[in-house]
Amino acid sequence: MPPTNAAHREVRAEYLTPAELDDALREASIVYLPLGSIEFHGPHLPVGLDAMNAHGVCVAAAVIGGGVVAPPVYQGIGGGHSDYPWTIMMRSGDALASQLWDTLERLQDLGVALAVIFTGHFAGEQLDAIDTIAREWSEGGQHRLRVIATGVNRCDSSPIAPDHAGIFETTLLYAIEPELVHVELLPARGDHPSIDPGGDSFGAHRHEPSHPLWGVFGPDPRDFDREAAPGLLSTLAGWLANSASDALRT
Repeated sequence: MPPTNAAHREVRAEYLTPAELDDALREASIVYLPLGSIEFHGPHLPVGLDAMNAHGVCVAAAVIGGGVVAPPVYQGIGGGHSDYPWTIMMRSGDALASQLWDTLERLQDLGVALAVIFTGHFAGEQLDAIDTIAREWSEGGQHRLRVIATGVNRCDSSPIAPDHAGIFETTLLYAIEPELVHVELLPARGDHPSIDPGGDSFGAHRHEPSHPLWGVFGPDPRDFDREAAPGLLSTLAGWLANSASDALRT
């Protein structure tokens, strides 16, 4: 995602020269490490949504509070979509842990003060994996680099509750990559209403291919409000930037 305003500096690490990276980190020594997955998110959203959302929030946070953003890592574990079309999940978190650990060691060698591991795929297994990495990195106090880990679902002030391919994820991606959101590919609501026993939009019935919102867990994305997208991104980015700033001060 490009910076939200042309007047803002570039924060995506892969677009910066070594000198530009050094200048950015002198102002705020923060590197964001966005994570996601390749995962089915209904017919209306791309399979790379989780990483795109994580990267977009990190870019917006870096624009607010400084730092740079590494390219997203498309490795996910856990969740209930492993057998869905075009979902590619890792069997364990070992490969992800190895990649992140090597990255953290190199960032420490480069003198970075804070690394923020941020996942857009927030299955329990993924969150446990990044929490474990942050905890084990910090144990013993032998590392100069400070590491925090969190996910897009952990912002208590989010105006929309987290979900899977529902209103939350659809709205957030619309704020980041609006041309990739295609709710028109979902069945027409008038002909195919969402039948949710007990009003439970997270129920196991959503795993049935015959359901009009197959694989979507959360409020019907056909109801998403495009005008709410900028506010959602702004809230999440401000929260993440503040979390990084607080971590630098402790």
